[in-house]
Amino acid sequence: PPRFTAQNHGNLKNEEEKEEEEDRRDILAHRGSLTVRRWYPVGTVLAGLYSVPPLNEVVAPPPGMATRLCFSVEYRHSCEQLMVSLLRLGNLPPRFHGNIMLVELRLLPDDRRPRQAKARRTGPDPEFCDCFVFQVSGVCVPQSTLSVCVLSVEQDGKRHAVGRVLFPLEGELGQAGRVLWRDLETEDDTQVPCSELGDVQISLMYSPCLQRLSVVVLRARGLQLLTDAGVCVQVSLRIHTQVVKIKRSFVAKCENDPYFDHRMTFKLHSQHLDEACLRFELQQPNNVHSGERPPALLGVLVLGPFMYARGPQLQHWMDMVNTPQEPVELWHGLGRAT
Repeated sequence: PPRFTAQNHGNLKNEEEKEEEEDRRDILAHRGSLTVRRWYPVGTVLAGLYSVPPLNEVVAPPPGMATRLCFSVEYRHSCEQLMVSLLRLGNLPPRFHGNIMLVELRLLPDDRRPRQAKARRTGPDPEFCDCFVFQVSGVCVPQSTLSVCVLSVEQDGKRHAVGRVLFPLEGELGQAGRVLWRDLETEDDTQVPCSELGDVQISLMYSPCLQRLSVVVLRARGLQLLTDAGVCVQVSLRIHTQVVKIKRSFVAKCENDPYFDHRMTFKLHSQHLDEACLRFELQQPNNVHSGERPPALLGVLVLGPFMYARGPQLQHWMDMVNTPQEPVELWHGLGRAT
């Protein structure tokens, strides 16, 4: 009968390890193959393929001392989406270098919920690198305006407005993908009256827990006085067409740039914030005390939600609603009574 030679178990083990090593080499040579037993190599990452140049080299700020915002805008007609890429700030004033920078984006006039981005570092040129998507139809997008408000947050949580950019989308969507730089509009940039009737500076603050709306008429400038009488401000709180409350300030001295700093408070429930508005009337009272002749009207301003206001007037109201317990100051141009 045939004779079988006994094999050593150690040799069998060595042969199995040798076969596995050969399989491994074969797999490494053909990484796309799926006929593997125990080894599943993925490969190595080539870091050179993923190296990103520094943001300073891609979007270096243009020369100048003004604080600038770097962003890009693109509209996708297939899905009716507006893509806004927020990149960085440039030439930030030194007093804000150590603070946290926040940016709030809205698409006026319909968007009431702000999109917020936080800078990834501090310093004179903080970076964001965030992308936001706004769902808006192709019919409405040319009539919309992108509002970008830059805020500085201190260590104690207090916020300060650095400036804002209002970017009308009409005529700008054809430059999709191009990096845009825009100067921030600050209070210092508004020293020239924005209307022929003059400007008024208003501070608004709403307290949800107290259900109270606080209004401070700070000052006015560039008024076109009609008489030598003083100037006062009448503020009326309205809900729809109903006048809820009317209050007046004291009569300031007769000058083109009167100073008021007059505070008024109104009771307003939270559910009426989208239905109420404030109407400001700058008046010159008559010298005749008979009361028959009405005061001379210098200009009118309405602050409120989308139902009543547009542009900066709407933005001021929405900033007040979205930052409760914090005063929001802004200059507004006076209009004619309608």
